[in-house]
Amino acid sequence: MTNYHINPDASLIECMRSMDLSGAGIALAVDSEFRLIGTISDGDIRKALVKGCPLDSSIDAHINRNCFYVLPTVPRAEVLDIMQARRFEQIPIVDEQGKVIGLHLLHDMLGNIPRPNWAVVMAGGQGMRLRPLTENIPKPMVRVAGRPILERIILHLVSYGIRRIFLSVNHLAQVIEDYFEDGSKYGAAIEYLREDEPLGSGGAISLLPEIPEHPLLVMNGDLVVDVNCGDMIEFHSQDDFYATMGIYPHFLQVPYACVEIQNNRLVGIEEKPVLEKMVNAGIYILSTQAVAAIPKNICFPITTLFEDALKKNLVCGTFAIEKEWLDIGSPHQLQQARGE
Repeated sequence: MTNYHINPDASLIECMRSMDLSGAGIALAVDSEFRLIGTISDGDIRKALVKGCPLDSSIDAHINRNCFYVLPTVPRAEVLDIMQARRFEQIPIVDEQGKVIGLHLLHDMLGNIPRPNWAVVMAGGQGMRLRPLTENIPKPMVRVAGRPILERIILHLVSYGIRRIFLSVNHLAQVIEDYFEDGSKYGAAIEYLREDEPLGSGGAISLLPEIPEHPLLVMNGDLVVDVNCGDMIEFHSQDDFYATMGIYPHFLQVPYACVEIQNNRLVGIEEKPVLEKMVNAGIYILSTQAVAAIPKNICFPITTLFEDALKKNLVCGTFAIEKEWLDIGSPHQLQQARGE
């Protein structure tokens, strides 16, 4: 049995020992099938002792049976958002049958060891396809699940230990800067790369104060995504790639029956096939050499960096994103992200 699981008939002293072993500051009361009954925190135990309850008395009367929990499908950024908004330090993970399968801990979500890697988030686009919604707010500040997309991204980066974050800003930049300020409320140091003129999806990287010493994570500011940033950085570094592109499967259904022909003869029919292509997911890891190669003060699409690398036979990697990914580029995609 996991250290933070406990029987509801256990005593206060047994619960205290369980918490001491787990270091989680909480115990999850479960039944014989490991279904969640409720939680009991170290604070709940202290209250019980202050009331004069003996150490050998049952924890049953002190269990919080209306506790908050999440399903395993809830993305890390959303879990961290909930923790910060509600001041939770622990959230149980429960499957659809009510069985406990894990426990989110705030100190784990924030990343025990800060990574030396920096991140650049492209947040300067005008979001023309989302007009009139983006006439008064930048596209990355459009809200999904109650939070701006850009805030979800920052929380996600912080949850993987990335603490120095640069936001590339142009359109309605002041809205973004006023909202995030220096990033201290997110446990990060946020700085701004101000584009006097739009520099494309890669050009703003040349505005960094210096070439980073470690691989740089770059991502678009209009993504709703659940990517393991740590795994992607490790993948890039292990094979010493010049640059790594995050990719995601895109499916397209042909609305017609497709035919196969040989020598003007029909040899096969496939009814409305579904085609799969791997697409650029707008998330990248760049080596220090790649960052240094980005020209200054010109519009430079980041895909050009990869095209130039291929021409020079520089090895680039691809990292498949296996969980949630959605590019908020159109009203339809925004409706999808909002569950509408």
